[in-house]
Amino acid sequence: MLALLLSVRAGAEKAAACQESGCPGSTLKELLLTALEPVGSTMYVWGGGWNRADTGAGIDARTIGVSVRWKDFFEQQTAGYDYQDTRYQIRDGLDCSGYVGWCIYNILETEDGRPGYVLSAREIARDYASRGWGDYIPAKEVCDHRAGDIMSADSGHVWIAAGQCADGSVVLLHSSPPGVQLAGTPDPDGNADSQAAALAEKYMKNYFPEWYAKFPDCTRGSSYLTGYGQMRWDLSGDAVMTDPDGYADMSAEQILEDLFESWK
Repeated sequence: MLALLLSVRAGAEKAAACQESGCPGSTLKELLLTALEPVGSTMYVWGGGWNRADTGAGIDARTIGVSVRWKDFFEQQTAGYDYQDTRYQIRDGLDCSGYVGWCIYNILETEDGRPGYVLSAREIARDYASRGWGDYIPAKEVCDHRAGDIMSADSGHVWIAAGQCADGSVVLLHSSPPGVQLAGTPDPDGNADSQAAALAEKYMKNYFPEWYAKFPDCTRGSSYLTGYGQMRWDLSGDAVMTDPDGYADMSAEQILEDLFESWK
């Protein structure tokens, strides 16, 4: 009985936190569809999505929709793009936390100019969990990845899991040089020729050909599987996220197939 009372109380606290923030809530599918919007047309820019003071979300990360400037800037770039040359051109693209913060704003807010969700990449997973949105799992205790997991590392990077493959590799959405894209990790044994890498390449090549022609590398290293703490969304209905589409129980292959059927 005590456990039941504590569970009810925790659920009520999470619901109250959501109501206080004024956010309408979202689904895992909506999160991933939103995260796809800047993919293949947005460059990685150090500080992109932040304000000029570098203290939180800037204009673009507190705006509903994709900035026209991002694609314009992407189209001006070549395969030799060097993000070191564009540092703090904050309106021209997104960095990793700017991207994640933009995604969260666009699923939880309905108008421009409200307080944003951009903060230090190493703190995002813990911070989002502290808002009652889900549970924080330290890097050493992460045992799997599912759609929507927010992954952040002390090294200073953050990304969104799109799903895990049968071989243990993970497809992810993130902004990392050269920009916003789908990528795949190796499998847990370090095999770079993984199912996730093949899926990421397939979808980037077929759906984002202009990007893929310039930046064909769709892989990331093994550290993405081991060095990141995890914020796993509370899908109970007591917080801001639900999963009516069943993405939490799907493989990366199933999720991507469904996503791209809906996306275009």
